[in-house]
Formats: sequence, C-alpha cells, structure tokens
Amino acid sequence: MKNKILNRLKLISGPAALFMCLSLFSLKLEASTKKDTIVNSFKLKTVIIDPGHGAKAEGSPPGHYSRGADGSFSSERNVTLALGLKLQKAIEKDINGVKAVLTRSTADDVSWERRAQIANENKGQLFISLHCNSLADRVVRERVGTKRGKAVYKSVRVPDRSGKGVLMLIYGLHRSREEENAIKNNQVEEDSEMNGAALDPDDPVVIILTNEYKRKFRKQSVNIANFINDELVQNDGRRTEGLREQGLYVLCHAAMPSVLVETGYINNPEEEEYLNSEEGQNDIVNSIVRAIKSYKSQIEGVTTN
Repeated sequence: MKNKILNRLKLISGPAALFMCLSLFSLKLEASTKKDTIVNSFKLKTVIIDPGHGAKAEGSPPGHYSRGADGSFSSERNVTLALGLKLQKAIEKDINGVKAVLTRSTADDVSWERRAQIANENKGQLFISLHCNSLADRVVRERVGTKRGKAVYKSVRVPDRSGKGVLMLIYGLHRSREEENAIKNNQVEEDSEMNGAALDPDDPVVIILTNEYKRKFRKQSVNIANFINDELVQNDGRRTEGLREQGLYVLCHAAMPSVLVETGYINNPEEEEYLNSEEGQNDIVNSIVRAIKSYKSQIEGVTTN
C-alpha cells in the first residue's frame, strides 16, 4: 500500500515532496545535481459540469436544495441547465479524449450532497459549477407625507439592478477540513486500494499525500478560474469582479480542482437578455471550452526540475 501511495505522491508532487515522505521511513535519497525532465503522465479525461439549482421535485431525497435567483422573465435554474447542456456537447466535440458529466440534465434539482457525490463517483478531474448572480433588494427611506409639520418616512424595498459582470468563486479556506476528508475518501483511498476504515488518518504518508492533493487542487482551482475569467473578459468583453473565496459545499466536497462561475446578473435587464440569448450562451460556453483547453495543456505539460 505504501509503495503505491509513494508512487502516487511522486506523480502529483515531484521529487521534493517524495523526499520528505521517504525520510519518514529512514530511507536515504542521494542528491543529484542533474536536472530531470519529467513527462507528465496525467491526462485530463473527465470534467464535471454542475448546472446550479433546479426545481425540487416532490419526493426528492433529503439534502440541501436551492431554487436559485429569478430575473424579470427567466430563472437561474433554467439558464444554468441550458448552459450546462451546451457545454457538455461542446467539450466532447472540441476537446479530444475528454468526457463531460452533468450533475443534472433535467429541470429537477439535485441536492448539494448528491452533486459532490456524482462528481466523485465519476472520478472527475475538474469541477465547473454554473450559476447566475443576483443582487438583493435595497432598502430606502421614502417620504410618504407630513405630520405636525414634520416629514414622515417609511422604509421600502426596491430592486437593485446595478450588478454587472462575471465572478469566479473557489472554496473558502475555512472549510479546508471538509476538503481534506473528501480527498481522503476519494483520492487517498483509491491510491491505497483500501476502504476508509483501513486508512490510518495519523499515518504520516496519508497526511502528506492528503496535504499535497489539497495544495495541488487549490493551485489548479485558481488556475482554471483565471483561465475562464480571462477568456470571458478578453474575448467576450465582459466586465469581471475577479476571483473570490466562498464557503460553498460543492466546491470543498468535490475532491478535485473546482470553480463556480457566476456567468452574469440575472436581475440586471441587460445581462438577463444576454444570458438567455443564443449568442450570449454560445459566448459563455466557447470561453469556458477555450479555458479548459488552456488548463489541459498546462497540467499535461512537460516540466524540468
């Protein structure tokens, strides 16, 4: 088991981390002054597409559900499903050797828990969750009359339609423990060919391998988020709110690099029209496909140590 884990650690982390791990078993590794060229054997084969939200069907299994935001004539859950179906087709058509798996393909909602489970069961290597943003109503004070010579005001809620642009979200570090557990259950277990009960969480090898996966996935999550953001801004001319951390369940429970893409503000009339148009949806899908191609080239590249 340890030999398999050590080999896996070498693949994901390189010689430096492997040396740290081997030292725990009192093994000596001779230093080499010669640079080694490593041909990365990793291939991106499975992308998970997660169309956010949905309509909760009667008799749905227990779990967390959310119907999503609404615009003046459309709903987030319908926009994300349309984008997800188009993105699946585009990935499998335009990116050779990559399969795209949807967490939902109908109007019915899928719980947060089940979405992460689908991603892990299908051995996803990249998780992309599609959403639409929305701003809450603003509360303003409005003059409604006069009483005894003094103005009378009341608080009213008015729609805030000022939001515009895309936003990339990655999991918040305050939920690192949950991500570690997901990695142990779905990555380390597979590497060890043992079930969860057989893994010793205090085993130094398990700890190092889990931390290396976490470090790698964090870096790759940032990379794919930046690739998507750059494509949407530079090729589609979209405004961006950049990249942020957020404590989202599906991002930290999917044991793989993950990003949530807020594709636009559905309660902004201009953006809602764009998000529902054929042109707008094709722009978004094509930008994400180009970003995945760039990401795939990066992680499958050749490195020199």
